[in-house]
Amino acid sequence: MRPNEQYRPDDSAPRRMRLALAVGAAILAVALSAASGAEARPARDQAQREHQHRPRAGQAQRHAPQAAARPQRGMASYYAPRFSTRRTAAGGRFDPNSDTAAHRTLPLGTVARVTNLANGRSAVVTIRDRGPHARGRIVDVSPRVAEDLRMRDAGVTRVILQPIAVPATGSRRRG
Repeated sequence: MRPNEQYRPDDSAPRRMRLALAVGAAILAVALSAASGAEARPARDQAQREHQHRPRAGQAQRHAPQAAARPQRGMASYYAPRFSTRRTAAGGRFDPNSDTAAHRTLPLGTVARVTNLANGRSAVVTIRDRGPHARGRIVDVSPRVAEDLRMRDAGVTRVILQPIAVPATGSRRRG
């Protein structure tokens, strides 16, 4: 307000009140109409569900393997001895003599074949952990698998990682 102006009450406050009430009534009407349509739908869907049985998500297909993912090429390394007996992402303890491997994105429990491109040797691993945390690497393998691949002396080698069996989403293997 300017210094020489007088305050004159206007009727904008009641207008805003009426507008707010109208908007609220409209929202309520839309919500009620959506709710009444939603009540009719479940009965129809229930009748359809009785005629065709579908297992609930993660129930019957939990352990059925999905189609294998695409192969990946990249660098592999192996776990350092200090990781022995630490917990893996799957919940079990890391055993250096196991077939455990770490991958960033493959589901835990995935079985994959790792092939050393330098000598052609391969080993089957199970993804039980997340990693590797070093840039440019696609998989970390246990020291036993590294020995099978003959990569312990090199430390890092080029490999192909071919998933063989990918567990259904939501399943977790322990160990």
